[in-house]
Amino acid sequence: MKLTDSHAHLYSQEFRDDFDAVLDRARQAGVHRVIIPATDITTAKEVLALCDKYDMIYGAVGVHPHDAAKAPADYLPQIRSFAAHPKIVAIGEIGLDYFYDFSPKEVQDKIFREQLNLSLELGKPVIIHNRDSTEDMMNIIRSYSGTGLKAQFHCFNAGLEKARELVRLHHYISFTGNITFKKMDDLRVIAAGVSPEHLLLETDSPYMTPVPFRGKRNEPMHTRLVAEKLAELHHLTPEDIGRITEYNVFRFFGLGSVPEVSFTYKIGNALYINVTNRCNADCVFCARETEPVISGYNLAMKKSEEPPAEQYIKQIGDPKQYSEIVFCGYGEPTIRWDVIKAVAGYVKSSGGKTRMNTNGHGSFINKRDITPEMQGLIDTVSVSLNSYNPEKYAELMKVNQKLFGEMLSFITKAQDYVPEVVVSVVSGMENEAESKKFSESLGRVKFRVREFF
Repeated sequence: MKLTDSHAHLYSQEFRDDFDAVLDRARQAGVHRVIIPATDITTAKEVLALCDKYDMIYGAVGVHPHDAAKAPADYLPQIRSFAAHPKIVAIGEIGLDYFYDFSPKEVQDKIFREQLNLSLELGKPVIIHNRDSTEDMMNIIRSYSGTGLKAQFHCFNAGLEKARELVRLHHYISFTGNITFKKMDDLRVIAAGVSPEHLLLETDSPYMTPVPFRGKRNEPMHTRLVAEKLAELHHLTPEDIGRITEYNVFRFFGLGSVPEVSFTYKIGNALYINVTNRCNADCVFCARETEPVISGYNLAMKKSEEPPAEQYIKQIGDPKQYSEIVFCGYGEPTIRWDVIKAVAGYVKSSGGKTRMNTNGHGSFINKRDITPEMQGLIDTVSVSLNSYNPEKYAELMKVNQKLFGEMLSFITKAQDYVPEVVVSVVSGMENEAESKKFSESLGRVKFRVREFF
């Protein structure tokens, strides 16, 4: 498992005596990359020196709100110059801090906005510090909506709704070792409520040391403990979190590369089957056409690359080693219904469990009622309800409104042939309470909210 510590202040005095040993311990713990954010001009120069000396170290340069009042008149040209270094991957640590009075609010605001504008000029993301300044922070970030600004909100603690809003604005969230602290249940709720596809790992070394080392100096090797806690909160494995956040590092900082296309992919204890990337819908919240990557797996499969049933079966092996085999991907799996039936037949005959995630248009696509064919092959079918309103449904999925009725018919008929039927909506796209109420009118179905990626 490879991990990136996206925020560690390794130029701090606390590391002067054993710096190389700190990096060795990090490598042994699976941390192959550390990003060091500066807080002022002096530390920016130290970051550059460390980037030059150590292959695994990358940096960010910027002026922290604590130091905003002390920023020299030419600080911005200096930051611009530092940012030209090939291993400087962001502008940061910048932001607002109203907990201390080290810099007047108006000065913090000015310096913060200037550096946000610099990040846009340079095409680099920003690393943001926010303490007791959430409302002002959110208003500023909202004002940059649509500009292409990419921000990491480090050591996040502004509440779940704010986190979800930032995710919808295409920003990233990171948590430190404080998510392991005994009295941080509220923080763990936030961490559990943010899709891993929008998380980065950090230690904030030498601060925020996780349990069981709290009270001692923090260091990058403890990135693994943060990953393990996030895995626990998301019911995933640490390997899942590592793989997902490594891809997030690529998306955000540009470090790393796009993984090869996966035809089957493991998340938690389940194995997912990338059936197709083709779909009869074009949902507004779907990244199928732009970036079909989920949980760090690349699902950008071309039609010419779609494997036959035999190849999937070979990759599955013994299906009992998985909690379930899930027919999924970014496309609509029932487009390849015959392949699903062949693979599901193998899985069921070998003692495994199956689930199919679908938009509910399978009968329309195949020009026949396919629900009876699911009997004995599919244990759970999860249907994207998306909206209880036909017009909103058509708008969200960019389909003809008549497909709303097709979807409802599929849900109703599936209950005669499939042990478990689930309907789902995407968080923030529809009134969840009303959607749940509507789902209760559809029969013996379960209701689920899917996180917006």
